[in-house]
Amino acid sequence: MDYVVTTSKLTKTFGFFTAVNQLSINIRPGEIYGFLGPNGSGKSTTIRMLCGILEPTSGSGKVLGFDLATEAEKIKPHIGYMSQKFSLYDDLTVYENLNFYAGLYSVPWRERQHRIQEMVEMANLTGREKELAANLSVGWKQRLALGCAIISKPAILFLDEPTSGISPTSRKMFFNIIQRLANEGTTVMVTTHFMDEAERCSSIAFISEGSLIANDTPDNLKNKVIEGVLAELEIEDPMGKLQEIEQLPYVKECSVHGALLHVLLEKEQNLVDLQTYTKARVNKITPSLEDVFIALSRKKRRVKAGEQDIICAP
Repeated sequence: MDYVVTTSKLTKTFGFFTAVNQLSINIRPGEIYGFLGPNGSGKSTTIRMLCGILEPTSGSGKVLGFDLATEAEKIKPHIGYMSQKFSLYDDLTVYENLNFYAGLYSVPWRERQHRIQEMVEMANLTGREKELAANLSVGWKQRLALGCAIISKPAILFLDEPTSGISPTSRKMFFNIIQRLANEGTTVMVTTHFMDEAERCSSIAFISEGSLIANDTPDNLKNKVIEGVLAELEIEDPMGKLQEIEQLPYVKECSVHGALLHVLLEKEQNLVDLQTYTKARVNKITPSLEDVFIALSRKKRRVKAGEQDIICAP
């Protein structure tokens, strides 16, 4: 199978509101597919359609060869799903939560205890099997919820903002687990707004207001979207100087990054021009996905009419 997920002009409307607008994506087996966009952009709605929870309004799609419109119930036994709300039962213990989900996913009795033990070890919860889920920290709950989602060894794992609200250390640990799952052959589709997590994805789709605006590998997006030379400018009062820097003839874009300005220049020579003008430190830098996201958002705002260009993998 070339793709485990494929959609063509997939659309979901709620009354007069279009939540997902003609989305076309393909996800390969064993891929970590990042789905990025601001709140309300259509990420969760897309995930729910792919899980067979919501019926598409129009367009088409398949998950593991099953049609979203006509075979939604056949999709569910083969996937794992985890949302940012961590669908756990607080009045059940760690073991009882895992056992419940093992039953829900029809894990055979002869395999169940072994799988539960594997999930306890994966989540680093050994010795806490009898502890109530309500007493776990957010980071522990997150890993327990992941264990519940993958206890049946799903072919595809859908993660909807799974690291929202947890510490950076827990986020890193969680993504290390995701990477191991992908290395073992599990396909992962994850929605996130953390750019450091997106950097670790095989492919990334940016969605805005329900529409796909870019879809490629992280490196290709940086090369395609950032047209010019990106510089980091160390200057006093960066917010106050933003508009002034933007007006320079050789500056294409300018944005604030903490105490620094990121300035997109037309060519290499402009690094000297910018340093001469500002009398501040100017460093050429490699674009980050945050720079890509800012550039894509600005491009979308500039599009006043007509169909928007989509930056995709060939």
